[in-house]
Formats: sequence, C-alpha cells, structure tokens
Amino acid sequence: MNASEIRKKFLEFQEKRGHKVISPAPLVLENDPTTLFTGSGMQPLLPYLLGKPHKDGKRLTDSQPSMRLQDIEDVGDPRHTTVFEMLGNWSLGDYFKKEQIPAFFEFLTEVVGLDPNKIYVTCFIGNEKYGIPKDEEAAKIWQEVFKKAGIDAKIAEIGSAENGDKRGVKEGEHIFFYDDKENWWSRGGGIETTPIGDPCGPDSEVFYDFGEDKQDVEKYGKSHPASDGARFMEIGNQVFMQYKRNEDGTFSELENKNVDFGGGLERIAAASIDSFDVFKISLLKPIVDKIEVISGKSYDNNTDEMRIIADHLRGAYLLSAQGLKPSNKQQGYALRRLIRRAILKALDLGIAQNFISEIVPIIAENYKDLPDSILTTRDEAIPTLEKEEKAFRQTLNKGLREMEKMVRKDADGVLTGDDLFKLQDTYGFPFEVSVEEVYRQGIKLSERYKEEFESALAEQRKRSQTASKGMFKGGLEDHGETTTKYHTATHLCLAALQKHVDKNIAQKGSNITAERMRLDFNIDHKLTPEEIKKVEDQVNEWISADLPVVFDEYDKEYARDTLKAHGSFWEKYPDKVKVYTIGDEKNPASREVCGGPHVEHTGVIGKFKIKKEESSSAGVRRIKAIIE
Repeated sequence: MNASEIRKKFLEFQEKRGHKVISPAPLVLENDPTTLFTGSGMQPLLPYLLGKPHKDGKRLTDSQPSMRLQDIEDVGDPRHTTVFEMLGNWSLGDYFKKEQIPAFFEFLTEVVGLDPNKIYVTCFIGNEKYGIPKDEEAAKIWQEVFKKAGIDAKIAEIGSAENGDKRGVKEGEHIFFYDDKENWWSRGGGIETTPIGDPCGPDSEVFYDFGEDKQDVEKYGKSHPASDGARFMEIGNQVFMQYKRNEDGTFSELENKNVDFGGGLERIAAASIDSFDVFKISLLKPIVDKIEVISGKSYDNNTDEMRIIADHLRGAYLLSAQGLKPSNKQQGYALRRLIRRAILKALDLGIAQNFISEIVPIIAENYKDLPDSILTTRDEAIPTLEKEEKAFRQTLNKGLREMEKMVRKDADGVLTGDDLFKLQDTYGFPFEVSVEEVYRQGIKLSERYKEEFESALAEQRKRSQTASKGMFKGGLEDHGETTTKYHTATHLCLAALQKHVDKNIAQKGSNITAERMRLDFNIDHKLTPEEIKKVEDQVNEWISADLPVVFDEYDKEYARDTLKAHGSFWEKYPDKVKVYTIGDEKNPASREVCGGPHVEHTGVIGKFKIKKEESSSAGVRRIKAIIE
C-alpha cells in the first residue's frame, strides 16, 4: 500500500468510527506568531484540546502536512525529513484508551497489513513524587489486543531510555514502561515543566521493528523501542490527556478526558514496505529516481545528497504551492534556504544545469490528493522555484568565476579568509559555499582562513559603524527640513508597497538626501506600471489626508509582537525602541521602528513622485522618488 492509499484508508477508517474529516491547516499559520510553520498534527487543534468546543463535534480526523526545520541538519539519514504528514484522530471528551488502542492496532494490522509480531509499544511508568500512577490500564489493553492477534505480549519496565540501552529487548517483550521523558505529554515537555492549568497526561507510542540486523550495539547500545538506531521506528503516538496541572503544582484528574493521536504517514508507509529508509516510499522514491537519471549517479552511493534534495524540494513545493515566496524574512527565508541547500547538493552530484523544473512536477503529482484549500497556488509553485534557482545559480556562477581569478592571481594558488570574505561581501557567494567548493576543486586554503574571514567581517562592521557616526538613523544625509520630509515619505512608500504589492515586503536599505529618497526592498519581480501607480497614488492619498505623525518608546518585544510594528533588524535593535505611527492609532497607515526625524503631519510633505524602479541585487528592487 502506497502513502496516498494509506492516507485515504486512514480517513475512511476513522469516518466509519464516527469521526468528522476536517480540512488540514496550512503550513504557515496566519494567527500563530509562536512558530514559523505548523509543526505537528495537533497544533491547529490545540484550542479544542484545551476546552474550546469544535463546530464539527467531539470526534475529528485529518491528515496534516507539517514542517520542522530544527531537523534540517539531520536530513540525510534514513528517516529524518523537514516536511512530513501526520495522520490524526481526536476525541474531545468522548472515547478514551479502551477504544483508541484497539482501533489503531486494527488499522495497522488489518488495513495497512503490518505484521503484529513487529509491533512494539510503550506506556508511562508513573511518577511517585506527583502521585501519578503507572499506566497499567493502557498496558492491560495492549496485552488484550496482542492476545487477540495470537501474541503473548510480555511487559518490560525500563524507566529511563538509557537503562534500555544496557538491557535491550528480551524474548516475548512487546510492552515497555518508560518515564516522563519518553511517555508523558504536556506543552512544557516533562512532568516538572508542565504549565499550570494545562491538560496533560501519559502517552502510548507505537514502534515498528525492522529486525535485529539493523541494530548497531557499538554505536547506540542494545536496541529497544526508545533507543536510537535503525531497528525500531516510532510510527504513531496516542496521547491520553487525563490530568490538569493545579496552581500548587500538583495534578488532578480531568472530568472530560481527550485523546490526541498522531501517526507519521511516511513512517507507516515505510513500515508497510518493511524498509527502514523512508526515502523508499511512494512520496519520495520517484523524486530520488529522477535525481538518479539527471545526475547519472546511483542512490546507494550518494544517499545523503539525494535524500536532502528530495526532502528539501518536497518542502519547497508545499510551501510555494501555499503561496509563500522566497525572501530574506522568516518563512520566506526558510523556503529560500531549502531551495539553495537542494541546489548545492545537486552541484555535489555534478548537476550544473537548472533541474528543479524536472523534479517539481513529480512532487506535484504525489500531492494531487491534497485539497485546494491547502495548496492554493499550485500553478505558481514551479515558476516560483524555477526563478529562485535561476537567480541563485547566477550568484554561484559569478562567485565561482571570481574564485578562479583569485586562485590564478596567487603565486601558490592559495585562497585566504580575506578572499572568501570578498566573495561573500561583493559577489553574494556564501562563506560555507566557498569552503565546499574549495574542497571540491582541491584548492588550497590558508591555515588561518576562518580567523582571517572573521577578522575581515569584524573590520567591515567597524567601518560601517564609523561611517554612520554623525548621520541620522535610517540612511539620512542630514536632518534638514526637506530631508525630514523625504524620510517620512519613505515610511509611507514602504507601507504602500506592503499594502498593494506584497505584505511580506521589508526594507533592505535606504538613502535619503535633500534632493531625493531611495528605498531598497525585497521582492521577487520587477514592479509593473500598475503596481508603481498604486504605490504612488496611495502615498499621495496619505499625504493629502494630512495624517498625524507621533512616536513613543516601547519594549522591543511589545512593539514587535503586540503593536506589530514593522522592523527590518529586530535582532540588532536595543531592548527599548522608538516606534513612529502615521495615522490612526488603531488602524495606522504606517507603524515602524525608527530613530527619526519625521514631520509632525503628512500634509507638509508635498507631492510624491516615483522616478525610477530598478534592480538593486538578487531578490532586491530599488525605488527612487522625489517630492515636487
């Protein structure tokens, strides 16, 4: 059974159990500033698990695409991916353990067809300090479930995962008790860090056994369900929210208990073909097969590179098919990073030409069953990714040419850290890319290239600070009356770009004199004449309205998270920032962190006229404007 079939069968299975199939949430959550992306199947359901009634009732199910970039450095092994899909079902105060555990086992063994002898499970061992008993109930239900499948499932009390690395698995054991580091769920992690007032409880994880020959005792110790290594892989987790953390730190039973189940689609699919390598499943293998054709190299000899390319382009497609554009800001930067890492790994395979257009249609076909409510811009995904690939390859090619010149200039053919800094600072060739390319070509590096690079970087920062002394913040030449008008007009121009062109536009630099203003901003296309006119008209409309311009100082976090003030360099701002608001306090035309100066009301500025719109650098455009 391939992954698409498993997804379909799961939702049908849960529907028969009285669950309402709900639409998955987008990867980018509009009203959740706590995270870049939807990182788990239960994340969009959290308000309902905390007590809010759901319009579709008490039994819900879905298949939720998710992304965790904290795993990006682990991609390359057989099972880590940045993007994954979670099959989920929830009981909001309805059924509990005795219904959930047998149902999931039935789905795995009778629907997917997994061998019950290869299924292993874990339960919570309890915590005496907080009076939370061992989850004997779940263990007993599991024993009954295994017995019906003809298996006498023995119980092992492991405690901490480290204990298991010493003892491994003994004959007949299928049920394992672990402590709260493994089998307790709360938003804070373990028992000690469970937030006051939050629901929480034990969980029961389910693992698939790929065989004793997959364990690496020397590296990981003896294999057991919660151990590292390739033998056991978690394929699902059932969280039983039956407790609440009280004000005094104790725990009490909830009157209405919830079930939160999440199962990894990719991992269940891998178990269904008995492969510990998730890149062999139907959602990923066709991508790998195409990479083999394009590169002329085999997967077996280039697993890391091909896994990274397949994973990253899959994630890039899902993000771009949901309307996200590559940029240097938050989610857009994450998308850009996925694309660029994939291209760099393609270069490692000798793929020097543009190749994304050959890969992405395969990914799109794999996800044709996902609803349009999630993939709202499917048709725009391929052009978006192609454009980003073309721009990055141009940057790489230019950097490589300059690197070759530098090598020829040096009598010994040695590159220094100063050379690598110039490649990054002048040509946009990233330091880590330079180092990889140096090793690939066998070019010599100076012994102190890292220190030399850091020294050059520090020197540049010092020069920048010196150059900015005596100047007003925001790229102003002086603080005269006309320059001040231009400065306020620059804020209005940025706000108009965000309103009429792209809400994700951010300032990338400005230069303001008494004769004109210049604004650099991120965007993936040349502005159309219609867009330029809309921006110009909007700025003049705000000027004609004679809006008030006021400022106040706030804590940085309050300005960013509560006021939603625009700022391009949050990590560099001090703890207290000055925020300028133009227009109504509740619905301002512009609200931006800035050091000043500004006019007191927009009516004094004059008529705003855009004279030129042009490219500044890759992914950055520039507007030059005057006041008439």
